Amino acid sequence: NEAAVPATIASLSGVTRKFADVVALDRIDLQVRAGDVLAVLGPNGAGKTTAIALLLGLQQADEGRAELFGMEPRSLAARRRVGAMLQSAAVPETLEVGELINLFASYYPNPRTLAECAALAGVEDLLDRRYGKLSGGQQRRAQFALALAGNPEILFLDEPTTGLDIEAREIMWKTIRTLIGQGCAIVLTTHYLEEAEALADRVCV
Repeated sequence: NEAAVPATIASLSGVTRKFADVVALDRIDLQVRAGDVLAVLGPNGAGKTTAIALLLGLQQADEGRAELFGMEPRSLAARRRVGAMLQSAAVPETLEVGELINLFASYYPNPRTLAECAALAGVEDLLDRRYGKLSGGQQRRAQFALALAGNPEILFLDEPTTGLDIEAREIMWKTIRTLIGQGCAIVLTTHYLEEAEALADRVCV
């Protein structure tokens, strides 16, 4: 018997998205399966971030349909099952990293503990530091911890290792593999071919 194909938990179907005269996405089809790592590759301006924004309900398609767990992506029921690390993050800069993780965890029904988030993201050394005082690379690490706080079933990582040093990147790769082992689906946009090769089950260009 052939193995059953995992369920599709996020999808774009015939999606077009335009910004004034620029066509960011042109009739795109994309499926993310449970437990899958999908790497989305392409140069700057190719529409990678737009695709993630549509799947998260942060933008609306001009044509076609985006679904998350079979629901409208903006629905609270869908969003409670999702974690995201985007390229731009509006995070309260006066709070300490530990306080931020606890705040984000409070939005979800079955969150991870502070200790678990800190260990997975490798931010134990940052928990009592104010977010606004962190370097760019340290802020990226903290954003990764926040994305994990809700114990998501699907994790969207938009160029997550940009600005990280080699050690921090390796920690993130190791954690991604751990999450995969726990059945979390991951959508990863990246410039780095070696990152896609190291982590992805499927690649979309």
